[in-house]
Amino acid sequence: MLGLMMDRQLTITSIMEHADRYHPDTEIVSVTNDTPRHRYTYAEAFGRTRRLANALIDYGIGAGERVATLAWNDYRHFELYYAIAGIGAVTHTVNPRLFPDQISYIINHAEDRLVFVDPLILPVLEKISDDLSGVEAFIVLTDEENMPDTDLRNAQSYEGFISRHADRIDWPELDEKTACCLCYTSGTTGNPKGVLYHHRSMVLHTLIGISPDGLNLSVRDVVMPVVPMFHVNAWGLAYGAPAVGTKLVFPGPKMGDGATLQALIEEEEVTYSAGVPTVWLHLLKYLAESGKEVSTLKRVIIGGSACPRSIMEELEDSYGVYVNHAWGMTEMSPLGTVNTLKPGMLELPREEQYAVRMKQGRPLYGVEMKIVDDDGNELPRDGQATGLLKVRGPFICSEYYREDTPSDVHDDDGWFSTGDVGSIDAEGYLQITDRSKDVIKSGGEWISSIDLENAAVGHPDIAEAAVIGVPHPRWGERPLLILVRKEGGDAGRQEILDWLKDRVAKWWVPDDVVYVDEIPHTATGKIQKTELRKRFKDYVI
Repeated sequence: MLGLMMDRQLTITSIMEHADRYHPDTEIVSVTNDTPRHRYTYAEAFGRTRRLANALIDYGIGAGERVATLAWNDYRHFELYYAIAGIGAVTHTVNPRLFPDQISYIINHAEDRLVFVDPLILPVLEKISDDLSGVEAFIVLTDEENMPDTDLRNAQSYEGFISRHADRIDWPELDEKTACCLCYTSGTTGNPKGVLYHHRSMVLHTLIGISPDGLNLSVRDVVMPVVPMFHVNAWGLAYGAPAVGTKLVFPGPKMGDGATLQALIEEEEVTYSAGVPTVWLHLLKYLAESGKEVSTLKRVIIGGSACPRSIMEELEDSYGVYVNHAWGMTEMSPLGTVNTLKPGMLELPREEQYAVRMKQGRPLYGVEMKIVDDDGNELPRDGQATGLLKVRGPFICSEYYREDTPSDVHDDDGWFSTGDVGSIDAEGYLQITDRSKDVIKSGGEWISSIDLENAAVGHPDIAEAAVIGVPHPRWGERPLLILVRKEGGDAGRQEILDWLKDRVAKWWVPDDVVYVDEIPHTATGKIQKTELRKRFKDYVI
């Protein structure tokens, strides 16, 4: 027997219509290339979104066709999120920080007809435009007055593109499994792979993400997504904020600028933000140098890579900002876990509490996870056993988009292999100890490069740390610690090794320390260990 409930499709359009109807006066504030501080309301945003949708239809963009964006976090990118998906097409967010040949591959592989691009990113596309033969026109995210000179074919301004069109539209009735968004993995090995989300997965991810033990969004918050909209949907904040009517503050191209972030937080009364650890390093450095405050900021979500304890402590002890760890993947829409403490844990002594909080957190509803050994056998959830992490759920990738040779994404039971190595404790908290390709095996035992890096960054003279394995004649591999000093820091090799002896297992302590001016990062802000391995491939301990 079937239940007697209304059958309404779960679509991104419904989020937009809800925000437009019930939160029309909520503000969206943006830093853009042509406006230092653009300000308008949800009602105005979605009126312009309807004009954009009509412009896309008039151009001839049909259901299922891909439209690319290379843009920062701002109001025009926000409008693209909803207009493209709303007409049944696919919003293809492209990471402008990728290598040019990766951007060419991604746009060609997706067969994007239009590319919407921020003026600051134009030079990237101009260098590869001859390779983008399938792109019919480039729409520059600015107005006529600020339209730059460019030789990109059929280039026009965004404001010119939408100006002639009405702000009324009858949105099509879409099946909730209609594709809506496309995002490619960063492609550290082989070509990037496309993850194709549908409306249902995005809505489910939104509903679960805004829950109290998830991102815990409220209409009373002011949220500043520093995590980029061009990468895994700004961790869902571009959908979650409108769903509850939260004021949005977009930093545009200034996502890594501590002065801009501090000014936005204070002037717009930001209460909540999200971003990778390097963002908070930049902000903390600026705060220390300027003596300024972030008085309204109460919470930040940190993910993308493990957050060093030193960052968490400085944000909380010096500025009163509570930090939640989180973990996820492009293939997971992206949220997998958020570290929210369970009853009684807030009363734990500081060290015991941090032992929990340094973990990546508990799975959100809708995410199943387990760890397995090399033979695929599930390992105990005791916080000790370490294995390959597998996940499954209704907003987790089932296969990659248009793979010529279908990837072995799942095992026979439908579990997705994340490539992360970790443990799960009896309370359900996940701790990522490494990527499977980054874990160091020394004398038959595993060493976590992440734990070593976090311990090293805790030293007051160290700004950033990376650990890679290098060959060793007796142990097979041993850890090499690569460090960047803070300005004015002078800690030497032995001081760092002595520091680590009290913080990690004795046999984990690296055999050597190397200082560098800069550690390379991937386009998504993670340490680029493949490059470090190349650089130190002949290193002898």
